[in-house]
Amino acid sequence: MYKKILPALCAAFVLSACANSPASAPFAGKSYVLMGEVHDNALGHQARFQALEKAVKAGWRPAIAMEQFDVERQADLEQARLEQPNNPDYLIQKIGGKRWDWPLYRPVIELAMRYDLPIVAANLSRQDASKVVKSGLAALVNAEELGFTQPLPAGLLAAQREEVRVGHCNKLPENLLDGMALAQIARDAVMAKVMKPYQARGVVLLAGNGHVRRDMGVPVWLPNTLSMGFVEGSKQGAFDQEQLIAVAKRSDPCAGL
Repeated sequence: MYKKILPALCAAFVLSACANSPASAPFAGKSYVLMGEVHDNALGHQARFQALEKAVKAGWRPAIAMEQFDVERQADLEQARLEQPNNPDYLIQKIGGKRWDWPLYRPVIELAMRYDLPIVAANLSRQDASKVVKSGLAALVNAEELGFTQPLPAGLLAAQREEVRVGHCNKLPENLLDGMALAQIARDAVMAKVMKPYQARGVVLLAGNGHVRRDMGVPVWLPNTLSMGFVEGSKQGAFDQEQLIAVAKRSDPCAGL
């Protein structure tokens, strides 16, 4: 699938030339690189993969932290790699679940296996996210470790609240907004936490664009990051580097809410 869309990739970018895009900018050797995505945009996935593969082929050996795996599945992930170390399909089948479009992530998993790179489960589980929605950040057993015993950075909750509102087409009940915003904040803090042990070798986080925003995402909890947004339509100004990609064809996401 990716080979078929590759010739059209540069033409699809809204930017004037692919050579000027973040995908060709150097980032190898950075401690923390955050690479965003629009989850269902295959062109964005391809552009991100090309950039990562280029850096790895040039000698960089980062860990790959992925939003697509919950932190509780780390042991299962490693066991699947031990059982079939060169089979990305086996790993996806064993622990991938149904939440993600796995053909879009398979090339990254295959790259990690080819170069023996650590794959790090980076996401807060739905179960723990639900606890936060219902009872706040204190509901997490590691709330203190994540820094949630201190007041949140000024404006963070309000910003996340608005993102949740807009992201759900202004159709969520008001009494759910704060809880869901806190769950997003918890996800960002968890992603930051799992990346820290890999600072020396370098680590790349693959996550939705919202999680890699400088103003409200993982960078709030992790200093010295390089954030790269792969953004549809027009620039958002929320990332260190920003690459525009063509808008994916999809049905109206608000229609079913």
